[in-house]
Amino acid sequence: MAADPSPADDLAAAKERGWRESSAIDAAFAAGHLDQRGWHDAVRALIEPAYLAADNPRAQSGHSGDAAHWERARRPLARALPPGGGDFLDIGCANGHLMETLTAWVAQDGIRIEPHGVDISQALAALARDRCPQWSSRIWHANAMDWTPPRTFAIVRTGLDYVPPTLRGSYVRHLLHAVVAPGGRLIVGVFNEERDQDRLEGDVASMGYRVAGHVTAPHRHPALLYKAFWVDSDAEPGT
Repeated sequence: MAADPSPADDLAAAKERGWRESSAIDAAFAAGHLDQRGWHDAVRALIEPAYLAADNPRAQSGHSGDAAHWERARRPLARALPPGGGDFLDIGCANGHLMETLTAWVAQDGIRIEPHGVDISQALAALARDRCPQWSSRIWHANAMDWTPPRTFAIVRTGLDYVPPTLRGSYVRHLLHAVVAPGGRLIVGVFNEERDQDRLEGDVASMGYRVAGHVTAPHRHPALLYKAFWVDSDAEPGT
């Protein structure tokens, strides 16, 4: 009989269902057994089949809950947007469900965004184009780590979960210099983190960037919060 999960394991699972597999991939990268491409290939092999096999738009975006849970977990992004809205790029757009739901949510608040997306998975980018044909020309297949987009965007949303920890500094720098428009905003989130810790925000601040703001929302696990924060594109390290 399998042992009951420890409180630490329970918390890790609440933050990310595939935490054991992700931790193993991170460890292999840290030990030099995987290079950057190998790390991304391993992560893609972990998530892509599950996303593509899912039978609803939320699960195709990696979310296990119902529509109400999806909104609780993702709608905090609406409070991270600048009041004027603008062109919005979702990095890791999966099937495009975040693009469509966020666009609808902020419209209720009188904010207009023009959604775009990019995904490292060619299959998921194709799925997003099929699901959102009105935006098919705005959805690209690329690795955002070194992608030079055809244009820049006023608002760029990314996660840092699917970036090797040692490369997060260069990733954030690349986005701010090559993907976010001058005067634009880079949003990190929404992610799950302990309510009494701000490790991810602290990591970005330690790179020398000034975190311009953040939002939180209640999580179903009492020790966690949903979180997002943002950095201005004009904020160079050390300023």
